[in-house]
Amino acid sequence: MLDDTLKSQLKAYLERVTVPFEIEASLDDSDSARELLALLQDIAAMSDKISLKADGQDQRRPSFSLKRLDSEMSLRFAAIPLGHEFTSLVLALLWTGGHPPKVEQDVIDQIKGLDGEYSFEVYMSLSCHNCPDVVQALSLMSVLNPRVKTVVIDGALFQDEVNAREVMAVPSVYLNGQPFGSGRMTVEEIVAKLDTGAADKDAAKLSAKDPFDVLVVGGGPAGAAAAVYAARKGIRTAIAAERFGGQVNDTLAIENYISVLETDGPKFAMSLEAHVKAYGVDVMNLQRGDKLIPAATPGGLVEVQLANGGTLKSRTVILSTGARWRNVNVPGEQEYKNKGVAYCPHCDGPLFKGKRVAVIGGGNSGVEAAIDLAGLVSHVTLIEFGEALRADAVLVSKLKSLPNVSIHTQAQTTELTGDGHKLNGLSYTDRASGESRHIELEGVFVQIGLVPNTEWLRGVVELSKHGEIIVDARGQTSVPGVFAAGDATTVPFKQIIIAAGDGAKAALGAFDYLMRT
Repeated sequence: MLDDTLKSQLKAYLERVTVPFEIEASLDDSDSARELLALLQDIAAMSDKISLKADGQDQRRPSFSLKRLDSEMSLRFAAIPLGHEFTSLVLALLWTGGHPPKVEQDVIDQIKGLDGEYSFEVYMSLSCHNCPDVVQALSLMSVLNPRVKTVVIDGALFQDEVNAREVMAVPSVYLNGQPFGSGRMTVEEIVAKLDTGAADKDAAKLSAKDPFDVLVVGGGPAGAAAAVYAARKGIRTAIAAERFGGQVNDTLAIENYISVLETDGPKFAMSLEAHVKAYGVDVMNLQRGDKLIPAATPGGLVEVQLANGGTLKSRTVILSTGARWRNVNVPGEQEYKNKGVAYCPHCDGPLFKGKRVAVIGGGNSGVEAAIDLAGLVSHVTLIEFGEALRADAVLVSKLKSLPNVSIHTQAQTTELTGDGHKLNGLSYTDRASGESRHIELEGVFVQIGLVPNTEWLRGVVELSKHGEIIVDARGQTSVPGVFAAGDATTVPFKQIIIAAGDGAKAALGAFDYLMRT
């Protein structure tokens, strides 16, 4: 199962195991079960503190559980956790074996202090780059608190179960048999949903902080670069981020960030946060800006009110709130979101194996999505509003070469239809003929660009007609002491490298403002 390189790396990691534990496998006579057994045998052979039993009786087969002899922990993988989940497997083995997690102590204390009984089931796919965060969070919670039970389920391996529950997006999390959440979630977010008093305590703690010299709102490439450049000036710097890394977390491959030949989004986001923390920046995660209050006097303090009720103050603020996927805004989109309507082909594509899907959008993202999906599904229909596809010529040529792809240009999507439970088709108008048409489908992937996260700034900061923050050459907004950078601004070409440079420029602009006031 593992090549020699992975085996040597894993063996080195497992030397950190200090607490004996047992792997119990529940198997059947399938090829998948044989693959899983081979993997588990490799693992057990690498450490004298890990034992393997292959006589488990769990109903999900193949699957395996990790059982520490001194604990009632309950963590099961109904999966062969390779691909994007290999790191999740390694961490689960290490944590079960007593290796301390790299998590803040107050989060660990919150997890251990959770009352009640929590039985989680998380559906994932091995190609999903958002899933490992959720899998690792719930795995850690199960290791730390025996009242938290977790089963990690590969949707492609247990497709009948996925179909029965109508799971059409990953990661999808169920708690005690009921839907709990979907999409990327950190351990802090999950704990906050369970610990209802955490938000009030967090808000009070944030409001008690002394004013900063530079407060960055948003943790994508622009925000991270701004924080690093500001901190290097020796001034008091903080960053409040709803999700560190922003859109980068939803990006699979990054191959155009100069000097980095290739990386992936989640790994790049982790590097951004590590770089920021290396400069002693006060990083406040899971924080979303709700209201901006300009300084009452020139050189005074700007206030940012947060969604949890807390308030932060700073002499300057840099807004780097980024953007999010744009909705089609047609009937059925919201009703069937995560029930056939999806936005991440890499994450959710495997759930539509052998089915019919459509991609809305003929730019690079849409065409790349259609190409990727064509290797998984029975048929892909690409819907483009304009007269021609807008993607790079090499991508269009590749798409047109695929036998199971249909392309409709001058097609205006008018409705996403369903049976009340899940999506079953797409209606569109042929703009050339005016004719209305309907396509029967099981899935629709929306890839039509981005919308800036600036709604909370309306009426305070000058915005363009597209909702972007208007900035000058130094990143200064219409509000004194407030700067902006990245995809939320009018700066053209929404690229990671441009956002990072933009963040650096805004930080230097903020520093110059501080020196002058």
